[in-house]
Amino acid sequence: MAISKRAEALVGKKSYGFEDLVEVMEILRSEDGCPWDREQDHHTIRDDLIEETYEVIEAIDTDNPELLREELGDVMLQVVFHSRIAEESGIFNIDDVANDICVKLIHRHPHVFGEISVENSAEVLSNWEKIKSDEKERKTVTQKLRSVPPQLPALMRATKVGKKASCFDFETTEAVMDKLAEEMVEVSEAIDSGVAEDIEEEIGDLLLTVTSLCRKTGVKAEDALNRATEKFINRFEKIENAVIDEGKDIKDLPMTELDAIWDKIKEKN
Repeated sequence: MAISKRAEALVGKKSYGFEDLVEVMEILRSEDGCPWDREQDHHTIRDDLIEETYEVIEAIDTDNPELLREELGDVMLQVVFHSRIAEESGIFNIDDVANDICVKLIHRHPHVFGEISVENSAEVLSNWEKIKSDEKERKTVTQKLRSVPPQLPALMRATKVGKKASCFDFETTEAVMDKLAEEMVEVSEAIDSGVAEDIEEEIGDLLLTVTSLCRKTGVKAEDALNRATEKFINRFEKIENAVIDEGKDIKDLPMTELDAIWDKIKEKN
């Protein structure tokens, strides 16, 4: 059927399913489709997948089911988009993607699709990691550490690496606190030296140790920093509003005066 006829048939439908999404993308990528969609490749739409994923996270964090439905659709579009690009090159198609994930899920859930018995979720996760390592032929701990994608947010990556390297970890929370104090001294010494590379290295070590503290205390580093950032924004807003009420510009005031304003706000609350 000609592209125009296929497009016309889609426009006339009252509701759509996954197969329709696949066809829409095929039409958009066709010679008679959309110039922009035809120009894209895996690299040009790479950041779109990242952005859409974070928008899904926003919908989850704000408990917004309508937004979640919309953003999951956008992520699904990215999956179909990448699959279509690959199919045009004869590499794989969307059915291959679906097949592979089904095979993986069945294989990694032997307690459901096999004869393995588990007592709890912890055993499920343990089996999952073992099966995954066997699949990827990761025999050493280092291989498992290198399998954590460098493209992950830095705090998330550090946390995952630390968890996988549990055989080389701090024994107690107190030990992490001691290490933090040590790292702070080294940061101070690096700053005194004025060597930019040393300052970056030591601050990196400090941040890595903080993720160890988060792991030991059961805190998600990424969530903790996001909440702290949100708290800072809310605090800043209150200070700026107080400054505006006085007919001033926050950028013109010294830090001592801003601290005094914040102290007054805290007293009122």
